[in-house]
Amino acid sequence: MKSLDRFVRALRRLPGVGPRQAERFAAYFLRASQGETEEFISALTSLKQDVKLCPVCFAYSDSQPCAICSDSDRDHSQICVVEDPQDIEAIEKTGAYKGTYHVLHGAISPMDGRSAEHVKVRELLARVQQAQEPVREVIIATDPDSEGETTALYLADLLRGQVAQITRIGYGVPLGGDIDYMDEMTLGYSLKGRTKI
Repeated sequence: MKSLDRFVRALRRLPGVGPRQAERFAAYFLRASQGETEEFISALTSLKQDVKLCPVCFAYSDSQPCAICSDSDRDHSQICVVEDPQDIEAIEKTGAYKGTYHVLHGAISPMDGRSAEHVKVRELLARVQQAQEPVREVIIATDPDSEGETTALYLADLLRGQVAQITRIGYGVPLGGDIDYMDEMTLGYSLKGRTKI
């Protein structure tokens, strides 16, 4: 069945979806009502059409700029730099941070051929230099793995002299872990215990 095989192959491209899980998802859609299938298609189409990158922080948003960047109650003199958009949600759940964000969309990884040009480093530097309100602190919250540490050190060198304070989220986040998988309490303590670089 060409159509089924094609759909299973498409599902397998999703992160974390193996062959058996892709087959189960395909079987679900074959059994689903026409209404359920159309709702799924409509939601996916809407996601692709309506969700864009915020022009300020580069998080996914259906408003321009995003709700955090346009919130006057947030501390715009503080920028937390994260690797991926989902890291913002993890940090927001802690309730420990009231500043703004900058999403790199990856980390520097010379082994994988990913340099600073492949992530949103240039945009961060421009944002700091052109800010209406001087940026007093940049918190580097990249993942605590080798790529995240490389990125953190690179950003710290680049931003030195541009902002009053450069900090790295505190330990308590295990090395080799992903921020979006941390529990709120651990992540909250890591933010409160951040250190200068």
